[in-house]
Amino acid sequence: MINDDFIFKINELKEAGEDFILVTLVNARGSAPQVVGAKMLVNSQGLAYGTVGGGKLEQAGIEKAKKMLTQNTITEYVEWNLQTDIGMTCGGVVSLYLERIHATASKNRTWNIAVFGAGHVAQELVPLLLKLDCQVFWIDSRREWLDKIAAHTRLIKIETENLSSALEKLPVNTFIASMTMGHAFDFPILKEAFLNHSYPYVGVIGSDSKARVLKNELTLAGVDKNLLEKLNCPIGEDFGNNTPIEIAFSVVAQLLKIRG
Repeated sequence: MINDDFIFKINELKEAGEDFILVTLVNARGSAPQVVGAKMLVNSQGLAYGTVGGGKLEQAGIEKAKKMLTQNTITEYVEWNLQTDIGMTCGGVVSLYLERIHATASKNRTWNIAVFGAGHVAQELVPLLLKLDCQVFWIDSRREWLDKIAAHTRLIKIETENLSSALEKLPVNTFIASMTMGHAFDFPILKEAFLNHSYPYVGVIGSDSKARVLKNELTLAGVDKNLLEKLNCPIGEDFGNNTPIEIAFSVVAQLLKIRG
């Protein structure tokens, strides 16, 4: 089944620069070790994520997928009798669909954007970002707010109480946009981002006075003052009013401007 973690793993494997195989259990008759729709990801080393039931069936699927990678095959469909073809005691029949997923070309790497916070501005910003050719990571502690926007193939929702911990899950080229519930939430994210990472863009919602406070506190926390020149606060281009939708448009404009 595809969930946020599965999508995250797909993108991680694509960024690794090697093709891999998505294996889906598409049909099952009789006794089968997994439900229809079960999925796994297989790269040249073997099982990378997920499961289609484990045991001999899964191993046969892995071997088929690895063979596809060596032969440059794009798709395959197999139907196996679990007893006569696989050697399992259960007498079911299963069908697998195997599809090659191509790695992201290094000259055209995915544009990754992380939005911290799921409040009113983020509710306007995320749908706008999904209209662009980018991968969006959306981080908040409130599942009910994250669920206000439907699932999307280019949207990974990360629910966590410790927002700054999500930085470890992000690709190194991610653009960071922090618009959380307030300073107490923004500061740990920014501190972690500047002390332990190097992102091409870091922006935080706020005002000029908030920017001064943040820069002072981050300096006291050990962040180099030169790094803080990269902090965009207030986030967004200088146009429009303070309504969530116009702030969202100004943020998109700034992200596009920085990306070039």
